[in-house]
Amino acid sequence: MTDSRLTLAKRAGPCAMVIFGAGGDLTRRLVVPALYNLASTDLLPDEFAIVGMDLADMNGEQWGESLKTMTKEFVDTAGHSEFDEKVWAGIRPRLNYIRGDLNDPATYENLKTKLSSIDGDFHSNGNYLFYLAIADRFFGPAVKCLGESGLAREEDGHWRRVVIEKPFGHDLASAKALNKEILCVLNESQIYRIDHFLGKETVQNIMMFRFANGMFEPIWNRDRIDHIQITVAETVGVEKRGRFYESTGALRDMVPNHLFQLVAMTAMEAPNSFSADAVRTEKEKVIEAIRVCSPEEVACIAVRGQYGPGEIDGQPVAGYRQEPDVSPSSQTETYAALKLSIDNWRWSGVPFYLRTGKRLARRKSQIAIRFKETPAALFRKTEVRTPAPNWLLLRIQPDEGIALEFGAKIPGPVVKLGDVRMDFKYEDYFGTAPRTGYETLLYDVMIGDATLFQRADNVEAGWRVVQPVLDVWRDTPPKCFPNYTAGGEGPGCADELLAREGRSWRAIS
Repeated sequence: MTDSRLTLAKRAGPCAMVIFGAGGDLTRRLVVPALYNLASTDLLPDEFAIVGMDLADMNGEQWGESLKTMTKEFVDTAGHSEFDEKVWAGIRPRLNYIRGDLNDPATYENLKTKLSSIDGDFHSNGNYLFYLAIADRFFGPAVKCLGESGLAREEDGHWRRVVIEKPFGHDLASAKALNKEILCVLNESQIYRIDHFLGKETVQNIMMFRFANGMFEPIWNRDRIDHIQITVAETVGVEKRGRFYESTGALRDMVPNHLFQLVAMTAMEAPNSFSADAVRTEKEKVIEAIRVCSPEEVACIAVRGQYGPGEIDGQPVAGYRQEPDVSPSSQTETYAALKLSIDNWRWSGVPFYLRTGKRLARRKSQIAIRFKETPAALFRKTEVRTPAPNWLLLRIQPDEGIALEFGAKIPGPVVKLGDVRMDFKYEDYFGTAPRTGYETLLYDVMIGDATLFQRADNVEAGWRVVQPVLDVWRDTPPKCFPNYTAGGEGPGCADELLAREGRSWRAIS
């Protein structure tokens, strides 16, 4: 079985894709396997070619073999199907490689020559997709060079689109500066700020679940909902990204992008259509409505943690400070939790609790919506003390699906309630196929649909909310790192964030 949206979609139109950072992990592990999946569902056009650009000293044949190895490993590891040699045979002749420095104007002249040749050989019609799978410090210079070389100019009906990976800035000031820099070269309509989290079907389904099912809208508000918990937990550590993580941390890495997008989809009003601007405008309104805390309030609404040594799946793992390229006295957080307040009519008084961390008990991404309790007076003369609250669970990964937890009478002459659960699993109804999360996003760039990509104002709004937390954490080093054991539920101070209001986190494990 394959992704239903992609199965029903039409082939993208003619284009050539240029990957900056072609020898990197992102390209080999996620982007090219996603292109393989698009090819396997017959969504790549015949008039399509790929140009890889990198400083790595290799030729096109070597690059192609490395891509095949990684793609085959991805398919084989997923275990849903076997690697299809015929699909790869269709991709291989379309792969081209240019060795060059992205800061050197000569590289772009070589690229122009190669793309002109591809237009003639593959009839890609002068439509170019530039994918910046490079370190964020090179985003601005690369876009500037695209502009100076003329490659970013749209004319004669040809389109030019640029995909930019996160992180899009490191704080509010840098995000504004980067937006200003690239908007001097590109129009907003040419920029696709990608967040692979939004490529997941379960994330896209949040809007469909809300707006296609009339039963939920009347209760999707402050009158019926007590609070909402959004969790993105990982069992992995920083792996080989210690140097990157030391300058980033959990808050920067996950909250203003992944988690805020989940908040926006959960809390947004219905758009007047599913056009890109209509959806992104409603999401923007939610982020703008999040209360920006004062420095004095940070300690009450935000907590941080760092993992120490522990066990994952029964195997011992090192603490963060023992990871490669990490300072033995590092103050970088690997866990962050926030309490958000959305100051609008629908959500006033409903706290949104967010948490994300590495080396936690279980890999789990979930939105948990807790409804208000029913009045207990009705059950005074029964064995029921207080009916358990209802929960609606939107499981994003793994075990993708939706569950509703509620009470039901236990059979027998005495009135007793038992907790029961209705559960929908994607795999049971639609089947699943091995996907990277990039398939839908790459396809959308090719057809010019920016719905799942962030606008400049979306990005800046997210940074505006977390900036006071970043400032306070920078100026106030933590006193007790590491403060949670690898393989656990996270730091105790995160529990206190909810406990002071009589609430508690749902268990990660």
